[in-house]
Amino acid sequence: MASSHVHAGPSPDWASRAGDRLAEAGYRRGGARDAVIELLAAQPCALSALEIEEALKGSARQVARASVYRVLDELEQLKLLSRIEVGQGITRYEAAHPHGEHHHHHLVCDACGEVIPFEDEELERTIVRVARRVDFDVAEHDIVLHGTCARCAAQTERTSGRTSAASP
Repeated sequence: MASSHVHAGPSPDWASRAGDRLAEAGYRRGGARDAVIELLAAQPCALSALEIEEALKGSARQVARASVYRVLDELEQLKLLSRIEVGQGITRYEAAHPHGEHHHHHLVCDACGEVIPFEDEELERTIVRVARRVDFDVAEHDIVLHGTCARCAAQTERTSGRTSAASP
């Protein structure tokens, strides 16, 4: 049986590394950068720019939408963020770690939009096996599986059960 589990989240040193890389690239420390970095460092998985903006609205460090996008762009250019296209025009961002640390993939519920991180050693071995078979050097990969989460599936089942019961 394949070993599979939910991703635990980034390590605390990502924020420090991100701050150092930004400084090396000539960016000054600032409220917006620090707030976005601290928020992303604390996340177990990817967030959209709007989710980041909303999360920061509830904190003492409100950050304007334009600043969120600017910081995300800076972090992505420095390869500190991974961009995950989850479909329906939605992009999410998460901390990128060197040497594949904290590498994981994503399940996306098409009904509610929930993104669930997962790791699977067998899937990783399969990717290596396929790359060898077709003589291809895989630099990076991200798997996004779409479907319906358990909560939405149960809700659909309850709703369809009521509809079926009401039908003659």
